[in-house]
Amino acid sequence: MLLEDTLNRIVPPGGDAAARAKERWDSLAKPLGSLGLLEEAVIRIAAMTDDPDYFPEKCALAVMCADNGVVAQGVTQTDSSVTALVAENLACGKSVVNVMAKQAGADVFPIDVGMAQDVPADGLWRKKVTYGTRDITVGPAMTRQQAVQAIEAGIETARLLAAQGYRLLAAGEMGIGNTTTGSAVTAVLLDQPPERVTGRGAGLSREGLARKISAIRQAILINRPNPSDPIDVVSKVGGFDLAAMAGLYLGGAALKLPVMLDGVISAAAALLAAHLCPACREYMVASHVSGEPAGAMLLDALGLRAFLTAGMRLGEGTGAIAALPVLKMAYTVYFGTSTFSQIQMDPYRPLD
Repeated sequence: MLLEDTLNRIVPPGGDAAARAKERWDSLAKPLGSLGLLEEAVIRIAAMTDDPDYFPEKCALAVMCADNGVVAQGVTQTDSSVTALVAENLACGKSVVNVMAKQAGADVFPIDVGMAQDVPADGLWRKKVTYGTRDITVGPAMTRQQAVQAIEAGIETARLLAAQGYRLLAAGEMGIGNTTTGSAVTAVLLDQPPERVTGRGAGLSREGLARKISAIRQAILINRPNPSDPIDVVSKVGGFDLAAMAGLYLGGAALKLPVMLDGVISAAAALLAAHLCPACREYMVASHVSGEPAGAMLLDALGLRAFLTAGMRLGEGTGAIAALPVLKMAYTVYFGTSTFSQIQMDPYRPLD
């Protein structure tokens, strides 16, 4: 079984690559640790890859596209047809994240893991489990077998992108209604009331937000997801996009390939992956703190710190792509700055 094999291959980073990367940072002609999280990210990626000279020049964003039956409860401003429209734009290179990715030097791969309709667009990867999930307010979103299939679609995506030479992956999503499923998964895994972790998503009214919270509360009450069983959680109140992103994190970790989170939905998927295999969080990089209520809570639960706090909540992987130039700038400094010895200056010393 692909999932079981992948979980067995994930081990915590080891070796001395992190120490060697820190030693290089400390040799550069600047105050110690003065680039903060930028230094930390390069050190962590050195540990993930066991290579202090690793440079993630070739980057790919995998956008998992799926529909969610809970849309029937009036929890969104638009209907499910928008998922297909945006997926087609992603495949044609015309969506917001495509424009951002061109600037950041990344490639975008939209993947159909469960859209309610087929989109005949070149450039769209097809790994559809089935045509959308069921309404979580009346029963489970999917079967356990379908959840595993979606997770394995994410694992396969990581393998395919690694085989094409990509050295850093990013997780994105597109699916009308997925802030509802993401909030439901978050509420269960963090043991929080739905109202504390649920936001307005793509622009709900006050009444719409109340319907959304009520739908999540109803879904948890009816389905009784088991928080100690992440597959049970995603199959009962989650979505195919969430499951596939969790698989992408697991696949990246098994390959010792860093995977960058996007916003609150991808962070909920990351927490699912971490519940399946705690060591996989060591291969995750946080990009930004989402403007959604659970954004910071999820990163705290994962033990990750993000580069950006820009109030973003668009999805599609836009936050991850926005952080990529910052990360690449850190590597430019790491590889290109003079050392203390090269400029004949006494190095800084740690005082405490």
